[in-house]
Amino acid sequence: MRGLVVGRFQPYHVGHHEAIKRALKEVNELVIAVGSSQNSFELKDPFTAGERIEMIGLALAAEKLRDRCFIVPIDDINQYGLWASKVVSYCPEFDLVYTNNPIVKQLFEREGIEVKPMVSNRSEIDSTKIRKAMGTGKGWEKMVPSAVAKYLHELGCMARMKAIVAEEKKQ
Repeated sequence: MRGLVVGRFQPYHVGHHEAIKRALKEVNELVIAVGSSQNSFELKDPFTAGERIEMIGLALAAEKLRDRCFIVPIDDINQYGLWASKVVSYCPEFDLVYTNNPIVKQLFEREGIEVKPMVSNRSEIDSTKIRKAMGTGKGWEKMVPSAVAKYLHELGCMARMKAIVAEEKKQ
C-alpha cells in the first residue's frame, strides 16, 4: 500500500518528520508532494522546491527511510475543483492520503480516495514559527531534524530570511 502526504514544507520540520515516520508504519511507500513548488524567496515560501526536496530527502536518509519515499514537486493551480486530480496525475499511484486539512480531505474523498489524519505529537511546531525564528537567528534548529538544520545553515537561511523580511518592509 502507498500513501500520499501533501505539504509546502517551508521548511520541513520535526512535526512533518514525525507524521511521515508514523505514516510509514502503516504503508509500504509514501509519496511526499511538495506543494506550491513554484513559490520561493517570499516570506511565506522562502525555499525553492529543490531545496525543500533536499531537506526532506536528507531527513529521511538520516533514518534510512528515503528508499521508501517518492518526493514530487506540485505547482499550485489555485483551482480547488481541479487540484486533487492534478496531484493524482503528477504523482505515482497511491491508495490513501494523509492530511489534517479539511479542504484537502474533502477534495480527495470526492476523487474516491481514502483519507486519514496525519498524526504527530509536535502540534506546537509550525513552519511560520520556524521562519520567524530564522529571521532572528534564535531557537529554530531544535524545530527541524538535525540533517535539515545543517543543510539550512549551509544554505544561509538566516541571511535569506532577513533579506526577505527587509524586502517585504519596503513594499
